[in-house]
Amino acid sequence: MMLPILAVPFVAAVHAPAQAPSHPSPPFAAANAMTPNAAPAQTYSLLALAPVLIVDAVEPSIRFWTEQLGFTKENAVPGPDGALVFASVKKDAIEIMYQTRASVIAADPAGAADLNGRSAVLFITVPSVADLDVLERRTRGAPIEKPRHDTFYGTTEFYIREPGGHVVGFSAPQP
Repeated sequence: MMLPILAVPFVAAVHAPAQAPSHPSPPFAAANAMTPNAAPAQTYSLLALAPVLIVDAVEPSIRFWTEQLGFTKENAVPGPDGALVFASVKKDAIEIMYQTRASVIAADPAGAADLNGRSAVLFITVPSVADLDVLERRTRGAPIEKPRHDTFYGTTEFYIREPGGHVVGFSAPQP
């Protein structure tokens, strides 16, 4: 069975052996932090962040994003039984990838325990409260994690749970 190409970097990143630093450094110190005789670090640009969310089944989450929220399915990798083991959806600059737990474990059985106890919340910012109104209507029926509310930091937000079990927050600046 050929696994999705993205399974290998994910598993490799999770299971890369840690190397002990040659000198102590504070938590969250950059790996290439300046040292007294080091050349200045070069700058770089970033284009996008696309999370890979691990789920038991890809299809329900893909349907949620495409059918309810108007995302486009970008990639789809079926397994031997025809069920998707990987797929991604995209709308504007937002891309979300899904991969089955079984396909990640098949790529690295020793890493199965690393999939437990991890969680992430997707936080999507939209331009206006009018956009938030549309999203709230389109996500009707999804379990609500936190109803629509105004925050002290000037946004209006609501949080739902998508079919794969992940929490998704939508936020707009208050007018």
